[in-house]
Amino acid sequence: MHVQDKVVAITGAARGLGQEFARSLAAAGAKIVAGDVNDCGETLDLVAAAGGSGIAARLDVTDADACRAMIEEGVRAFGRLDALVNNAALYGALHGGRFDAIAETEWDAAMAVNVKGIWNCCKAAVPAMRQAGGGSIVNIASLAATYGMPFGLHYTTSKAGVIGLTRGLARELGRDRIRVNALAPSAVVTEGTREFFAGRLDRALETIKMGQTIQRNLMPEDLVGTVMWLVSDASGFVTGQTIAVDGGTVML
Repeated sequence: MHVQDKVVAITGAARGLGQEFARSLAAAGAKIVAGDVNDCGETLDLVAAAGGSGIAARLDVTDADACRAMIEEGVRAFGRLDALVNNAALYGALHGGRFDAIAETEWDAAMAVNVKGIWNCCKAAVPAMRQAGGGSIVNIASLAATYGMPFGLHYTTSKAGVIGLTRGLARELGRDRIRVNALAPSAVVTEGTREFFAGRLDRALETIKMGQTIQRNLMPEDLVGTVMWLVSDASGFVTGQTIAVDGGTVML
């Protein structure tokens, strides 16, 4: 899976999945544009340690101007944009509970970051991809949507929106040679998962694990191969798909 010299923008890159994607893609030769509301200094250190090159941009995905600025910075630094990994999401900060107990402010925030944020980033990135002759957009959805996770309906619904956005946008952008796909992982052992489940973490991870065919918990590095394949030209005829990386929980 050849990603050498591809320029890849990654949102939510300061920690967790985004940080691991940045490190792994850099180690494979990609040039990284790391965006996050938090500082990406640690991520850039990991990119450099992997022998790669990257820049960081302060990014609030709900702000369309900030999304455009991130892409412009990446193009100025590396001359092009080949791929966008829409990883930023509101997750750990959300409070779970019955659907009618979810605060309206939390519902709106989940939609603003998890759905509108991807829309904003795609609007910013697509012109640069057209100029480059094509590209790949990878949206991080969730098992929450494909399985139907209860007691977190704001998160579940937002991730279902990501899948719908992926399918519709793939149909719009095919003639531009821009592919759009999504990943639907089960609960990845990251800071966000620890924060979301809090005191219920061990029980939640055990329950999730026992519902899988491969009975171990998902780690960030387990998603790297699929992301790298989607970024690379090896998946050049794949678009509009939601790929489950969930240890065999939901079999579509």
